[in-house]
Amino acid sequence: MKGSVKPVKKTKAEEPELEPLCCCEYIDRNGEKNHVAACLCDCQDLDEGCDRWITCKSMQPETCEKIMDTISDRLRIPWLRGAKKVNISILPPLFLLPVFLRVASWHFLLGVVVLTSLPMLALWYYYLTHRRKEQTLFFLSLGLFSLGYMYYVFLQEVVPKGRVGPTRLALLTCGLLLILFALYRAKKNPGYLRNPAHNDRALSGSQVECLNRKGPEKTKGFPSADLSGSLNNRAPKDETKDSPRTSAGSPAKGKEDWCTKCQLVRPARAWHCRICGICVRRMDHHCVWINSCVGESNHQAFILALLVFLLTSVYGITLTLDTICTDRSVFTALFYCPGVYADYSSALCFTCVWYSVIITGSMAYIFLIQLINISYNVTEREVQQALRQKTGRRLLCGLIVDTGQYNRGFLRNWHQFSTLGVHPFHHPAEDIV
Repeated sequence: MKGSVKPVKKTKAEEPELEPLCCCEYIDRNGEKNHVAACLCDCQDLDEGCDRWITCKSMQPETCEKIMDTISDRLRIPWLRGAKKVNISILPPLFLLPVFLRVASWHFLLGVVVLTSLPMLALWYYYLTHRRKEQTLFFLSLGLFSLGYMYYVFLQEVVPKGRVGPTRLALLTCGLLLILFALYRAKKNPGYLRNPAHNDRALSGSQVECLNRKGPEKTKGFPSADLSGSLNNRAPKDETKDSPRTSAGSPAKGKEDWCTKCQLVRPARAWHCRICGICVRRMDHHCVWINSCVGESNHQAFILALLVFLLTSVYGITLTLDTICTDRSVFTALFYCPGVYADYSSALCFTCVWYSVIITGSMAYIFLIQLINISYNVTEREVQQALRQKTGRRLLCGLIVDTGQYNRGFLRNWHQFSTLGVHPFHHPAEDIV
């Protein structure tokens, strides 16, 4: 018909197209296009902070946070289709650890000061990030770089002395590779719970959504790091206050554990991680050393990583002390090795040995607590909840806490742990909260 008008279809040429980013361009946190070369330009917060510092005026905490956020946003490396952001928490261990250890090897007193201050600095940084509920790659970077640097010092300073044969070196190398493999397995999905309304979405997408709900100032890292590392994230005062609601269709009228943040009903022993921003099935704790939660699906790999690390670390310490203190036993050489600071190479090896001993001792404590909890079938989260509510039975000065809720005996507890993630474990009706 003459009066009919055909709808005009928009061609692709008429649609607005986004200009592709070059390798040095990126979209900053304000949604604007920026360039790597302009990293020091137009930073009002930094200018204000410098002015206040020069004039000896106090600086507001909000100003320091804004400066760190700006630095974190602009610290990028050129990459295809836009510059990639570098997590600033990765960098300090890469530079500070070699410097501190080499300074500590200059003199015995310097070694005491440095090796005492390192754990204190790590604890201070842990509580700083823990209070702000932030993810951080600092401890993961520190752990991985410590492994690599200790192995490098062993190859450069210990092996050339001729007391470590190819078989021992190969055994130590295999232990290091097994540690990395176990850490890779432990970094996998710990058992995240998803809202049934978002089943069509990927897990990472749902987790990003949860992180975005927690606030734009949160640090976004891997989907998942106490110094006595992974066990200190225990009794947060501002945990998610979930409202239990009664299930109308249940004949027993049991209470369902409802997560107000993830908007889902959690099974027994699941909990909401305030750092990851998502619920985890049978959550034990959030470990800063792997920057992930330890839950139903990765708890076994976490225990394996601890075990392999302890065996490999003790073996490496033994080989090193046997090389630099040939006429003494390993335990005696650890505390008394005369003349070790006369040679810089031996002093560096001795300093690295003591650094490894400190880390190994911390991990041994975590491993011991984990073995005890598994034997009594409790998670670290349940232990801290029982201590706050005074419902647990404390043994050995609090080293053992038995809640009695899931304890089925030593053998059955370990059998249940060995089958985690293989098939769903059906809890008795009284276990449902």
